[in-house]
Amino acid sequence: MSNYQVILYYQYTAIKNPDEFAKTHLEVCKALGLKGRILVGREGINGTLSGLTEDTEKYMTYMHNDRRFKKMLFKVDQAEGHAFKKLHVRPREEIVSLDLEEDVNPLSLTGAYLSPKEFRNALEDEDTVVIDARNDYEYDLGHFRGAVRPDIRNFRELPQWIQDNKEKFMDKRVVTYCTGGIRCEKFSGWLVREGFKDVGQLHGGIATYSRDPEVRGDLWDGLMYVFDERIGVPINHNEHVVVGKDWFDGEPCERYVNCANPFCNRRILTSEENEAKYVRGCSAECRAHVKNRYVKETGLTEIEWETRLNLLGESLEKITQ
Repeated sequence: MSNYQVILYYQYTAIKNPDEFAKTHLEVCKALGLKGRILVGREGINGTLSGLTEDTEKYMTYMHNDRRFKKMLFKVDQAEGHAFKKLHVRPREEIVSLDLEEDVNPLSLTGAYLSPKEFRNALEDEDTVVIDARNDYEYDLGHFRGAVRPDIRNFRELPQWIQDNKEKFMDKRVVTYCTGGIRCEKFSGWLVREGFKDVGQLHGGIATYSRDPEVRGDLWDGLMYVFDERIGVPINHNEHVVVGKDWFDGEPCERYVNCANPFCNRRILTSEENEAKYVRGCSAECRAHVKNRYVKETGLTEIEWETRLNLLGESLEKITQ
């Protein structure tokens, strides 16, 4: 048994003073030796924490003793150590944002909740459209078979993408999913508000689907992207199919890095060999950028840098920004 746990959770509920709540909550988490990220807003709380099992258990008890979070669902994973390097508890206008002129309140408008078994049935229904509500790089590491991949790098871009492709989905039954369920609460509500007639969401997200003893993560391929040191975690307990592809050569890959150009910072899948070959730049421009972090981190000389680019048929004309 591991001595550490990672807990993922959220709750839409009224919090009158997010700034004061965040300040007090930070001290509670520090006292328990927890690390992670927590967002607090007037609409609720959204967090992921890691810590010793006994400390995460104390935290969950503490939260359940607050009437606002009495029924909050925690998704718990065993871990070998902390999944985060630091602890942040921050107040925000929204705990998850679709950047809408008129926000969606999931407490009054949201899609129908689907159990893991109901969601699995939806995956096999040819008349149902399953939309991944996560970012493109999350999808690329792992996703449900047959799910639609929105061409977005940020959740806020999702409504516009749907508007641009509305005719493909408007007359269909639409179900959606995300990591822990929080994004789908708002997104599915927005779909309902936009006039979609039959909208569902995977209750508790992929993390809950993975733990269901009946479905056992079935029809999921790859790894689930997580926003901590683990990067990806397994979901399908029946088989593992690698769907990630190396950014540079298309070979199977489940190793993520950030583009070395800090002004780009795109998440790309790549092997260590290709990372070195392409100096971790997702494009010729990023490889030649004057701020290329890979060059600085590895101590490459300008001659070595230029040599690698020459082998790629590119020049070192350093791009400034």
